[in-house]
Amino acid sequence: MSDGAFESVLPFARLRSGAGIPVRVRDVDIALFLIEGKVFAVENLCPHQHIPVLAEGELDGRILTCPMHGWSFDITTGRCTHASCRLRHFETRVEGGEVFIAVPEDERSWW
Repeated sequence: MSDGAFESVLPFARLRSGAGIPVRVRDVDIALFLIEGKVFAVENLCPHQHIPVLAEGELDGRILTCPMHGWSFDITTGRCTHASCRLRHFETRVEGGEVFIAVPEDERSWW
């Protein structure tokens, strides 16, 4: 997903492989993950009950499992592994040691 301006959210050095970090950009809760040197960003809300806990989820390879009810998602695409829903995901880039996220101007919900 793109169509938005890139905004700096945190230093790249704060990311750890396999561990999520929550950030907030323009009233959107986002979970950041580092997988094989690449940064992935998804909305931190699980579509099951819209609870902001995905940054606390368990990451196994590229599959993220929500800690509340066990729904799983492919963090690289946002697709749910067992249902037709998906996570809202955001384009990322790293420049000058900082992580940037593109957040669209249109902030409508995805559920």
